[in-house]
Amino acid sequence: MLHLDARRIHALSDYPGLVGALKAMNRQGVDIIERMLLSQPTRRQEHGTGQNDWLLLPAWSFDRYFGIKLVSVFPDNPRRDLPAIQGIYALFDGRQGTAIATLDGAALTLVKTAANSAMASDLLSRKDAALLLVCGGGALAPHLIAAHCAVRPIERVLWWSRRPEALDPAPLRALGLPVEIAGDLDRAVHAADIISTATRATDPIIAGEWLKPGCHLDLVGGYLPEMREADDAAFRRAARHYVDARLTTVGVAGDVCAPLAAGLAKEGDIIDMFQLNRGERPGREDNREITWFKSGGGGHEDLAAAQYLYERHIGAN
Repeated sequence: MLHLDARRIHALSDYPGLVGALKAMNRQGVDIIERMLLSQPTRRQEHGTGQNDWLLLPAWSFDRYFGIKLVSVFPDNPRRDLPAIQGIYALFDGRQGTAIATLDGAALTLVKTAANSAMASDLLSRKDAALLLVCGGGALAPHLIAAHCAVRPIERVLWWSRRPEALDPAPLRALGLPVEIAGDLDRAVHAADIISTATRATDPIIAGEWLKPGCHLDLVGGYLPEMREADDAAFRRAARHYVDARLTTVGVAGDVCAPLAAGLAKEGDIIDMFQLNRGERPGREDNREITWFKSGGGGHEDLAAAQYLYERHIGAN
């Protein structure tokens, strides 16, 4: 059985292609999608600085492919020189039920998540967006930079982290990406056309009063109710609110469930990527609108990326 390791996944990944695969998956839909966060005491370990989680994300497109990602999130791992996210993806042939490939789960998560944000930006951000701000110093941030730059004419990238000394823009600059370290978050947000956040913040780092008209806000990091990256003012200023999948955002992610609980919107007001890609609900309507997107992930996204990478590998050999 084929195994695509991290190096091979990164070699195969091209963001325009992955964005196209995600759009196609959202248009055609998926027959089965689930998300399970195993939270029994033996499977979630509470500790002094947070918690360790194990997530299972299956999806099935009948007669095409099905698969499951098993991924662990251990936030303290970087202190041990280990990735915070680790796991594996198992891909099956949907016609015969045959296991056909495994893929490195961490690498798949990085490229899929970045491509998902780029897909939303391609559908929602201004076509002339030129200044990108990425917040976060984890492994995902460089991929978000590359993915957003692949779908918009980005002329300048600001990269912000609470620990700026840990950021290394050199590999991105070597790829021709115009990356510079941002010192003042307030000032960077005021200037940005696209803001992409990938943090584990529990208190919002993005204030709605900082957002300029026409910007696009891409919230990626928080996947639990207690996590928030943008405040209520940012939610209120957005013309509409978009999520990738209701299963992993509404009632799950703090940036969505907290404003809903506060009565700032109703669940029916939220637009998901299935609806947007099918033309069932509106996207951006003018260049002064603020667009707000929350990425929670989902098994259908992993399946779309896994089958794309598998087919690309087979086609190259």
